[in-house]
Amino acid sequence: MHLLLVEDDAMLADAVCSGARQNAWTIDCASDALAAKMALVDHAYSAVLLDLGLPHGSGLTVLQDLRARYDATPVLIVTARSQLSDRIRGLDCGADDYVVKPFVFDELWARVRAVVRRSQGRVSPVLTCGDVCLDPAKRVVTRADVRVPLSVYEYRTLMVLMERRGRVVTRDHLEEVVYSGAGAIESNTIAVYIHQLRKKLGEGLITTVHGQGYMIGENAS
Repeated sequence: MHLLLVEDDAMLADAVCSGARQNAWTIDCASDALAAKMALVDHAYSAVLLDLGLPHGSGLTVLQDLRARYDATPVLIVTARSQLSDRIRGLDCGADDYVVKPFVFDELWARVRAVVRRSQGRVSPVLTCGDVCLDPAKRVVTRADVRVPLSVYEYRTLMVLMERRGRVVTRDHLEEVVYSGAGAIESNTIAVYIHQLRKKLGEGLITTVHGQGYMIGENAS
């Protein structure tokens, strides 16, 4: 299991990371909201342990950005905010569980295992277009039943397009949803990933709608 801890308290972060490694899990640590957003764009995690009070932004904005990209990675909020209203807001924003500091480590690890199990058991609709299939639950893309390896950015670009099958997706929207938190990107970045997807999945899969954006689906040619 590969976890991301988002926590600005260095002593607590060290303790959580040490405990995770004792469970034979790998764990990365981000100490502010910006670093967390960048890590979540660049890596696929089994689960995220997310503090709410962070430098450079709120933990809730990290969570909202994650869900806006259609990323269903389990998120366990770990915070000192114990008000019922805070819990409700966190869960409404897409958190899978909520733990209040101070906590017992054994319970924290049990909750991590539980949210990961639940995520693995979720029924997510498989997205298809022709012989191309994207399975969100497994994060697997196949073409003619053969698995096609994609980078994180390629996968997320494809998922946004397939979620909006038959509709035009603008380049600006792709930048906002897929690459949120990654910092400034080159003007041709989207075009490069579209080109790579076409090479791997077929030239006719994604259509460029000049002056508007890209489209996948029945109306694409």
